[in-house]
Amino acid sequence: MKILWITSVYPSDENPGQGVFHETQVQALIRLGVEVTVICPMPRHSTLIKYVKRQYRANKEMPFKYVRKGVTVYRPPYLAIPGQLRWSQPDKRIAAAILNTMSDYDIEPDLIHAHFAMPSGGATKIVAEQKKLPWILTLHGSDVNIYPFYSASAKKAFEQTVQSANLVLAVGDSLRNKAKELTGRDSMVIPIGVDLSRFKPLDETKTQIRRRLQLPEEKKIIVFIGRLTQAKGVFELVHSLQWLSNDVAILFVGDGPAKDKLRQHSDFNRRLFLIGQVENERISDYLLASDLFALPSYTEGMPTVVIEALALKVPVICTSVGSVPELFGEHRSLLIESKSVSSLVTRVNDIISRNLFTPQVQHDLYKHIQKNYHADRNAVLLKAVYKRTIESIYSTI
Repeated sequence: MKILWITSVYPSDENPGQGVFHETQVQALIRLGVEVTVICPMPRHSTLIKYVKRQYRANKEMPFKYVRKGVTVYRPPYLAIPGQLRWSQPDKRIAAAILNTMSDYDIEPDLIHAHFAMPSGGATKIVAEQKKLPWILTLHGSDVNIYPFYSASAKKAFEQTVQSANLVLAVGDSLRNKAKELTGRDSMVIPIGVDLSRFKPLDETKTQIRRRLQLPEEKKIIVFIGRLTQAKGVFELVHSLQWLSNDVAILFVGDGPAKDKLRQHSDFNRRLFLIGQVENERISDYLLASDLFALPSYTEGMPTVVIEALALKVPVICTSVGSVPELFGEHRSLLIESKSVSSLVTRVNDIISRNLFTPQVQHDLYKHIQKNYHADRNAVLLKAVYKRTIESIYSTI
């Protein structure tokens, strides 16, 4: 069985933390004997735009083709325009880049699996039509909760993409319900798979891990892991410091446009530390070195880092957005409201001072995660979906 995986994010040596959840699921599929090839089109901005807008300048050269953990990954460039997902979808340009790559490298899959309705899904719709191939679309979060509301044309593009796929998957119930509300089409829920075998307590103590990572040993540490943007609630998190005890510090692990502003905070390098982006293999170190993990996002799909933290029995502060409540199951009352510094402060104190995350709560959450979000389990479900879709299409020919 040959599957072409099309996505806008996938890890590389240059950016090992980008789209790790894709790589984790691909590796689990490979272990089941599924042959996966990845095409991850890269936006290429005009020279003028790159000169005027610093955020569009490429920091590192990305190879067109590379092999990572046994998987061949192609990154064909396409001309991109700032804000294009708001008004004018780049579907045709991305599709052309994908089709040329498939032709040049003789990529002949049995099925295409696209991730995110926008932009990958819209481009895959064109590719599948031209190649006469079945295709599956997975909805992840922002493609349902944000992009369709940018404009009437964005909403129309979203609806057309969802309606045209042979099968639509969603990573959580909330996304399935929202997509059905917007398009009238139902979808099948298959959560993001995480390689939970990698997220186990280490032989080291918390103090030893902190010493190895050169973190303050005497502080109560809150860790944030993710893209540093306003929508992830990073500014609410940093503002909470002024209401918390002086022995509380925050680690920001990741990169993003909010980094420079966070660096200007008065407590930088005293109670606020910017670690930068780290490889996925090191995430568990920072989780285990901390007293709690916080992700106070305004919106989310199914954040894998929350799954990883709960698998390590690390207390988690998270907002009740997207599919996050599904991760907490019967303990969803632990979630807080978004955009609220006071809710953050209260919950931090509840965990640090009042032991809100009792051993029983941690065990319940751990069992819930192990049962529903293991990459190997979800790979079995995906392989079965691939098989049924391919057979149903070709049986009618």
